Amino acid sequence: MNFVSLNPATGRKLRSYRASTAIELDRALSAAVAAQRAWRLESVAFRTRSLKQLGRTLLAHLPGWAALITAEMGKPLAQSRSELEKCAALCDFFAKRSANFLADERPPGAPANCHVSFEPLGVILAIMPWNFPFWQVMRAAVPAIAGGNTVILKHSPNVSGCAFALQELFAAALPAHVFQTLLLPNERVPQVLADHRIQGVTLTGSTRAGRTVGEIAGREMKKAVFELGGSDAYIVLADADLDHAAEVCASARLINSGQSCVCAKRFIVVSSVRREFESRFVARMASRTVGDPTEAATDVGPLARRDLRDHLDQQVQASVKRGAKVLLGGKFIPGPGNYYAPTVLTGVAPGMPAHNEELFGPVAAVISVRDETAALAAANGSSYGLGAAIFTRNTKQGRLLARRLEAGAVFINDFVRSDPSLPFGGVKQSGHGRELSAFGLREFLNIKTICVTKA
Repeated sequence: MNFVSLNPATGRKLRSYRASTAIELDRALSAAVAAQRAWRLESVAFRTRSLKQLGRTLLAHLPGWAALITAEMGKPLAQSRSELEKCAALCDFFAKRSANFLADERPPGAPANCHVSFEPLGVILAIMPWNFPFWQVMRAAVPAIAGGNTVILKHSPNVSGCAFALQELFAAALPAHVFQTLLLPNERVPQVLADHRIQGVTLTGSTRAGRTVGEIAGREMKKAVFELGGSDAYIVLADADLDHAAEVCASARLINSGQSCVCAKRFIVVSSVRREFESRFVARMASRTVGDPTEAATDVGPLARRDLRDHLDQQVQASVKRGAKVLLGGKFIPGPGNYYAPTVLTGVAPGMPAHNEELFGPVAAVISVRDETAALAAANGSSYGLGAAIFTRNTKQGRLLARRLEAGAVFINDFVRSDPSLPFGGVKQSGHGRELSAFGLREFLNIKTICVTKA
């Protein structure tokens, strides 16, 4: 079986990659186990020096790998560079702080002769998507490796070049087989996850994929962390700075050409300011340049695959048929490449795909509500709970509302984004568990109680 990478801006074939064989899989798993037994015995100081080198190696290859990201999944080149710079910052963060995160602790109130240690689980399977082909792998792998685990990567087939670039990166900075890439079709994941040599799984992807992998992990009693879909609600209250809100909301909706689980997707606006917000918001969305992702002037590139573009268009057209109105865009751009016009829908209501489903592309859904109580109910009415934002001049009230939002992260007067120092993840159908920070590092550790009594 071969995996084919296509340039989403042109539709042209980039390269074909051969899937890993059963023999290669078996060897990789055995090598990962052997490497983990040695890696866990290395000092934390050695591991953190390796992470520092990982970041330096990444920056040394940044121009070429940024071009590879853009060629394989279509994001504007400047955003590909930013993704890699963020990965390097991630390495630096865990290089500096893993020693503190992994140090033994005595919990408050615990007996004086007892402490908690943090020890690795073993080999972790990382199932990763295409939309941030370096960042989402590294935010899962770096903390796990810092904790003494080894990682097997099963990446999305359309970014196989990035998958092998990641293997090259880790091989240059860490001991052999601490990180390995395997090209596997989805139907082989159950076999890998059920293998006794795998001790945990981390998945970023759709809720459907999370359910499938979660069933297997549960049956096999293996630790699992899921960062799944999202339909982030951005609430615009009556006292919001509408110019600021419109600019931030447009940027948040169009980052990565709208292909991010934590993108802004539903814009819940108090009715008294809806028309003013829409006017400003549409102007900001319309001002973004759609085009060749290798050009510096481009803000919005193509969607990563043709089927993703077609599905997004089906969601838009179905929503319009059920009463939504198009204020901007509302159609794909003909010609080569998987381009979709930046789109704003208003009058979005329950029962429409734009209301109930995740829109994975540059389409914004505006939902009108009478007041902040209704805004909170609309935001929490979704089955998703990854991120959310609130726009208000009353930050005290914003903080109170933030505590009532059912989401893994809430930003006030800013857009939602991940940061190495903060835990990242969702609730409800957006998954469970956390990545990043000390919380993420400890997800794939055995949190062990040790008590010592003198004989």
